[in-house]
Amino acid sequence: MSLLTVRQAAERLGVGYSTLKHWIYEGRVRTSVTSGGHHRIADAEVDRLLAPSTTASANTAARRRTGAIVSISGRNQLRGYVDEIRVEGLLAQVRLRIGDQTLTAVITRDAVEELNLRRGDDALAIVKATEVMVAREADTPLHAAAHRPQRPRRRR
Repeated sequence: MSLLTVRQAAERLGVGYSTLKHWIYEGRVRTSVTSGGHHRIADAEVDRLLAPSTTASANTAARRRTGAIVSISGRNQLRGYVDEIRVEGLLAQVRLRIGDQTLTAVITRDAVEELNLRRGDDALAIVKATEVMVAREADTPLHAAAHRPQRPRRRR
């Protein structure tokens, strides 16, 4: 079992040091105390705080977890980690690894710096699109006619 300092845990949770200390004093976070009186937080406890909430108080759990995003209307949220960042000029290409898939986003250099993104960081891709394209693999000519159902013709 790995123990983190309060500062390390706060960084992983995306909250400020003082916020996490308040949570500890309020009993929201389970810690162990060293002989010198310093709090240490287990990895499992940090994971518990990061776990998605399934209760009705999801918004307050999100507020406690991140301290920044309370809720967002975008439903296409993909959780992953930063695989690669390429910065050139005003733009940056950020590649996220989401399961066995890769998502590439082009964002501003300022956004990368403001988010303090580094390779290996956990990140959330929020996809907002006004159009969705649907595609399928092309059938071979022999299979296309055999597997395609006949559509009824319209009468004029």
